[in-house]
Amino acid sequence: MATSNGLPPETQFAPVLAALGTMQGNQDRQAKHQATEFLEQFQKSPEAWNFGHAVLQSETIGVEAKLFAASTLKGKITYDLHQLPRDSLFALRDSLINLLVAYRTGARPIRTQLCVCLAGLALQMLEWRDVIDLVVQALGTDAQSSVVLLEFLTVLPEEVTEGRKVSLSEDELLQRTQELLTDNAAKVLALLVQYVTVTGVDKPTPALIACLNSWLREINCQDVVKTPLIDSLFAAFHNDTSFDEAVDCVCTMFRETREVDESTEVIEVLYPRLISLRPKIDEAAKAEDIDTYKGITRLFAEAGEAWAVLIARMPAQFRALVEGIEECAQKDEGREAISLTFGFWYDLKNYLVLEHYMDARMHYADVYGRLVDTMINHLQYPKGDAEDLFDGDREYEEKFREFRHAMGDVLKDCCEVIGSADCLSKAFEKVKAWMEDHAKQTPENRLKCVNWQKLEAPLFSLRAMGRMIPSEEEVILPQIMQLLVQLPEHEKVRFAATLVLGRYTEWTAKHPEYLQLQMNYITNGFQQGSKDVAQAAAMALKFFCQDCGKLLVDNITQLHEFYENVSPSLPLSSLYEITDGVAHVVASQPLDKIFDALMLFCSPIATRLMEKANTATDNDKKCKLADEIQLLTIFVQVVHPHVPDGQDNPMIRFWQSIVPVLSTILDGFVDFLPICEQVGRFYRSMLISYRTAMLPLLPQVAHKLTTSFEKSHQGIFLWVSGTVIREFGDEEFTDEQTRNSVVEFLNQQCLSMFRLLNNTHPKEIPDVIEDFFRFIADGIMFHPAKIILSNLLQPIIEASLAALDLEQIEPLLSVLQFLRDLLGYGREAPPNSHYPKPPLEVRNAVQTAAQAMGERITQRILSGLMYSFPSDCVTDSSGVMLELVELCPVQMIQWIKGTLELLPAGSVSPAEAQKFLKGVETAAANKDWNKIRYTLRDFTAWYRRKNVTPRSTITRIAGTENPRFRFGG
Repeated sequence: MATSNGLPPETQFAPVLAALGTMQGNQDRQAKHQATEFLEQFQKSPEAWNFGHAVLQSETIGVEAKLFAASTLKGKITYDLHQLPRDSLFALRDSLINLLVAYRTGARPIRTQLCVCLAGLALQMLEWRDVIDLVVQALGTDAQSSVVLLEFLTVLPEEVTEGRKVSLSEDELLQRTQELLTDNAAKVLALLVQYVTVTGVDKPTPALIACLNSWLREINCQDVVKTPLIDSLFAAFHNDTSFDEAVDCVCTMFRETREVDESTEVIEVLYPRLISLRPKIDEAAKAEDIDTYKGITRLFAEAGEAWAVLIARMPAQFRALVEGIEECAQKDEGREAISLTFGFWYDLKNYLVLEHYMDARMHYADVYGRLVDTMINHLQYPKGDAEDLFDGDREYEEKFREFRHAMGDVLKDCCEVIGSADCLSKAFEKVKAWMEDHAKQTPENRLKCVNWQKLEAPLFSLRAMGRMIPSEEEVILPQIMQLLVQLPEHEKVRFAATLVLGRYTEWTAKHPEYLQLQMNYITNGFQQGSKDVAQAAAMALKFFCQDCGKLLVDNITQLHEFYENVSPSLPLSSLYEITDGVAHVVASQPLDKIFDALMLFCSPIATRLMEKANTATDNDKKCKLADEIQLLTIFVQVVHPHVPDGQDNPMIRFWQSIVPVLSTILDGFVDFLPICEQVGRFYRSMLISYRTAMLPLLPQVAHKLTTSFEKSHQGIFLWVSGTVIREFGDEEFTDEQTRNSVVEFLNQQCLSMFRLLNNTHPKEIPDVIEDFFRFIADGIMFHPAKIILSNLLQPIIEASLAALDLEQIEPLLSVLQFLRDLLGYGREAPPNSHYPKPPLEVRNAVQTAAQAMGERITQRILSGLMYSFPSDCVTDSSGVMLELVELCPVQMIQWIKGTLELLPAGSVSPAEAQKFLKGVETAAANKDWNKIRYTLRDFTAWYRRKNVTPRSTITRIAGTENPRFRFGG
């Protein structure tokens, strides 16, 4: 077959077909990369229209090339419809329909792409009114054509739902959705009923069910259940070829009936049919048919979630559904489907705990009681090799650990429904039963702790339920606590028992008679030689000290001896845990004893830090030094008791002796980032813990922050500097002299940053950029007038423009959010609640800056949205644009227009550009800020999908580049 110029497609499009051959052949990476770039550029060209039709009509070209041709046509219709004269769209429509007829028995992937093409054209071809009628008429009603028709009807709602891919306004999309879907719902339902009547109710096809599922948002379920479709749908559950589609479709119907009071008739039809499927739970379990079991579980669980309120209102009538979900959970030996039920148990619990549903709560108490047993049984570790229970399958091991914590949440739900005492009793009885059986074992088996999995599982459940157990519990917990410390020695058992003790420390605080017994068990865990047990013991000890700190204040000396003995042998995470614990005991000391307690624990740490600093000659030793600085930070974060006004602050008095130590370490390692970060966190923790009480230390800390940033250019010092701004920025608590000093401190940090940007491109220091703009945003919040009316404003904005070249999310967000805040001060109601109405001179200064810099800001943000910004930056980008629209509405339209004129030729048609501009202009005139936001979002997203690929060499609009930042101060 020849193309329009008389040449066969193999000849006319030989380079394209050769590139496809390169992609599919055994070529080197560079050749494939070049072929990919060539094909992507070709797909954007007008000639791609002819290619798509010519190749699809050819009888000699292979299937792979035809699939590429169909995909090319789909892309052209989505993004490049403007390349065709409007009056040629009818010919395009007819050609696509003819291709669908030709491929009705061809390769399904090609047929699917053609259906998507036709649906995409129908969405954008506003003048095509009789879409479904014409397609039905053209395709016919024979068996082969019906498959194509069903597939087209299936993809049509999906394409309309994804309508933001095409260049339609919001109003046009709403109108077209009404015309294509809502207005055709009854017609499609009639077609589906006709189809099932002809083919037979008991012979449902996957295509029919998938089509019905696609239209269920438009077709009312109440209309569906009145037709033979409902019989056909449930017949599909007995047919392997259509089972999965039936599950999807019925679950959609469940979700559509969540408004239960409006869906009573539908639920009355669906419920008995669902219950009739319950025997399949046991059948699938016995057959070990995992896919069917998961499908049936999903059906029951999603019905339960959708109808949870009805289940609570009418417990007797819906008990069969709840028991079905329970059966799904109970018989899932492989734990493949049980997680599908977790959402239901949570949703139902939320109703049952209400006083209004007390009767239902009593009605389902036995179900939730059995659910506790089911969950504990499923918690058991597999009976694998003692050294590796999961036979080397690390993915399965990780999934199992996550799964256990999710089941722990279900156990919490059970506690809320049937009460913590019953749940505790069930776990306790399992532990007692195991202990009784253990006592009957031979000495050898007792030594091996045979079948420890059955003991560890209820122990884990006790830990999982800990948060739900009241600290006043007096019946079960005393027995549990006495039994826990008598359990046989096994690493997994001691690990679980230790964590149980750590979870019930609030209870222990009210039952101090058990404190010593538990503390002995925990501290003995450090001597077991197991890393896992030691970590569990450290965590448990932390919680003991946190919750029982007041009971341990007299044991501070012994605790210090224990801390010094075990610290050298602990892994870092465990060392942090017990440090946190002993810090809580220090914090519990009377105010007049805190200084001595801090001295007892922290002075040795400071001494060791200086010793290690003197020998830290390689990176490994430097990193260990940095890690141990965190120990002092933990004490700062924990020990900050209330000190009455006018009274000597013992914490500040103590830390005055430690700050010089860390300052000395920082001076020696200012070029080593981990140490800079740890010392910075120490400073920041002091500022947050002691706030304005830090005033005596502020000059020293501020000086160290400025000199360290100037030397190292590390963003950590700007991050801490922002804390200085926040903590000493409130006029109510800070005097004017201090505030002026803080502003001078801010100026110095800005000048250092400007000098850095003079010599460094923002892309080289994205983290520093982020920290700087977070810092300057704090400055704008607390000192807006002093920054906006100063000579800092111009270089700060210039720095922000330079930083918009970045492509990382967090740095970009910091810049965009700063610009939003800054421009907000040009309005009478800025974003800062500290200054509800800025002075007129501040507003004028911001408006002047917006007039002067607005065009460049507009260009950079539009360029970023079209080419390089991550999707997470869209909201804040549009926020900056909205501020500019509000401050400079007339100029903003011109700025946008000028930016569009810089776009590459052919990337957007004049009509599309004008349509976008008109949308923004109309919305701005009406002050419809939301419409501006989504108009901007939709246009830039459409442009990006159409013109930008992962391999694009273009990263911004030509002509929007900023010169390198230059500061002469």
